[in-house]
Amino acid sequence: MGLQGKMEGWLCLMRLNRFGLQYSRKRYFILEDNCLKSFKFIPTSPTEEPVRSAIIDSCIRVTDNGRETFHRKVLFIFTLYNTSDHNDQLKLGATSPEEAANWIHCLKDAALNTERSLNAPSRRKWQPFRLSVSKHIAHKSSMDMAAASFMHVDAMTFDVIAPSPWKIFGCQNGLRLFKEAKDKGSNGKQRDGSPAIMAVGVIEGTSEAIFRTLMCLGPSRIEWDFSFYRGCVVEHLDGHTDIVHIQLYNHWLPWGTKRRDLLLRRYWRREEDGTYVILYHSVIHSKCPPQNGYVRACIKSGGHVITPTKHDKPSIIKHMIAIDWKLWKPYMKKGATVSMTIRFLERTAALREMFKAKEGNYFSELSPAVLTRDIDLPVSEKEEIKTEVDYKMITDERVTNEAKNPVSSNLTRLDDAADEFYDVPEPSDDEHRAWASNANPEESYHTKLTTANIVKKLHDLAIQKKGYMDLQEMARDQECVSFCYGATLQKDQSFGMPCSWAAADPSSFLIRADSYLADQEKVKAKRTLMQMVAADWLRSDRREDDLASRPGGIAQRYASQGRPEFFFIINIQVPGATTYNLSLYYMLTSPLEETPLLERFVNEDDSFRNSRFKLIPYISKGSWIVKQSVGKKACLVGQALEVHYFRGRNYLELGIDVGSSTVARGVVSLILGYLNNLVIEMAFLIQGNTPEELPEFLLGTCRLNHLDVSKSIQTDSVSIS
Repeated sequence: MGLQGKMEGWLCLMRLNRFGLQYSRKRYFILEDNCLKSFKFIPTSPTEEPVRSAIIDSCIRVTDNGRETFHRKVLFIFTLYNTSDHNDQLKLGATSPEEAANWIHCLKDAALNTERSLNAPSRRKWQPFRLSVSKHIAHKSSMDMAAASFMHVDAMTFDVIAPSPWKIFGCQNGLRLFKEAKDKGSNGKQRDGSPAIMAVGVIEGTSEAIFRTLMCLGPSRIEWDFSFYRGCVVEHLDGHTDIVHIQLYNHWLPWGTKRRDLLLRRYWRREEDGTYVILYHSVIHSKCPPQNGYVRACIKSGGHVITPTKHDKPSIIKHMIAIDWKLWKPYMKKGATVSMTIRFLERTAALREMFKAKEGNYFSELSPAVLTRDIDLPVSEKEEIKTEVDYKMITDERVTNEAKNPVSSNLTRLDDAADEFYDVPEPSDDEHRAWASNANPEESYHTKLTTANIVKKLHDLAIQKKGYMDLQEMARDQECVSFCYGATLQKDQSFGMPCSWAAADPSSFLIRADSYLADQEKVKAKRTLMQMVAADWLRSDRREDDLASRPGGIAQRYASQGRPEFFFIINIQVPGATTYNLSLYYMLTSPLEETPLLERFVNEDDSFRNSRFKLIPYISKGSWIVKQSVGKKACLVGQALEVHYFRGRNYLELGIDVGSSTVARGVVSLILGYLNNLVIEMAFLIQGNTPEELPEFLLGTCRLNHLDVSKSIQTDSVSIS
């Protein structure tokens, strides 16, 4: 990071050539004054012309694609794309997650600040790389920088008031040990199972260095992980998710205990404040069956949370695990399970001591050979991944970027001139010779495309059938009546009925106070502006948009009677072979004009809406792994996901596409597996950025009690008359 408002550094420009081969070009990028410039070399003067340049405005979105490997080198990928034309994309790779996160944050700020500086959202098309700079570019004002800093503060704080389920029960090897209180199931009975135990400690190292060390499955792991024998990546699912196999020694286990091994689905992400979250749970893979000489343990919920302090060092690490060690002797189970789990958590103390010995400068070099070493799987067998938990978690319902990304057809066309954003000339032989004598040689990586796209799509279809079809067929047999839109999910204010909805308590959520711009104070919400009146829980074989416009629905019934009420509908879409829609209906009884910010939101364009609509999520009951994956922080939905807006005479509907983000798909896939054991609470609001718009107010809240995919309603069964 250079001067204020300026970001620069080397990045890899990822491309596909006309033969379908993927390669990269190393370019020096500068982001300044909302203009992204590309150079082949570090510019020697401010007036030097870039190879290409592009304006970053409110039409631009940035997605985090996670880790990818090119020519045995791990890169952290992010993509810029135009919301009006997804064929216009720019895929870039950074060498570290921190570098990628900094670029993502600065690019998002640039897009938001362009809107503020122009006082009206830009409606022009995506600006491809070009030599000229738009006259509309404006320097960041002090207000812009303040607003950006406030947004960053939001990301670092919790926006939900909730009691902690953890209770300390001991301290060992410098680690505080906590035990989680067990949640009650939908039947009111306490769940049985392995105890969830968490170790909390402090490590003298940066969160990034600790994250890389934990992710590494190579030889360097034996420097701190006394239980580790060897490990490998079985399958790479996407940039944030993979399947890993880990074999453990038994010298640390009770005498006579066989070796254990683990087959885990591992997911990671980085928060805006530099916190790294690594989550995992056990799965079954057809090409990695139980090994001779090993007993396969089952991790029902586990992971690490690495949070940096103000000065980056030290970092606070939380290591939680709920594991079934598969002990066959009944008299050993109760005491031995807890002692083995605590011993396993003591690896955190060993990690701390290693960083202390290295004076906090330990930086684990990730081995690409280890990270990308896949067990060869036939196409038919790659489909057979399912979750191994006691209550039969529904398996991963991901849709890969490659399967969904419409840019693929554009990139494979022979006419490269049509691809304006990727028209950086390929280096000539002279350029290669020049780089050979330079300290930063340009690299060209070629990775042959495989049938992975087809395999993963087939995987989605197979998993949907195995995980859902039987339950759905049972549900269809019971569906002998028609439903109306707005009436497919039952209301239960007592919170006792499974697969039901109710309004959540507004006082659980924090909103910006009227003095927020001066002191960043947040206060409890007292009420909601709108009343939640209905909910839908639907499934379909296609995307379902604009539900409020359909005849027979609650919005249309009110409109046909000429009633003045206004409806605000939030339609959360979970894509896959089967698409699930969770639609929440809120009703405003007072005139829209009495709430200026809401009126502006309803009548403004999508760029303004994307910069203001905010969601606060909260898992009030459920597994730690799900609570950690969802978090309790407010999120500007339109900056993270694609949102489609549908304006009707008496309604505004927001169609939120969860599949538009790799990170969101990973989180929702995890949630679907535990869905019928969760109580999910959410609050929705429009972010206030000016004194006139403060204090904030909640549009509405909801509480979803133990949803069940088998009880979702097929859209063919919904009445439209």
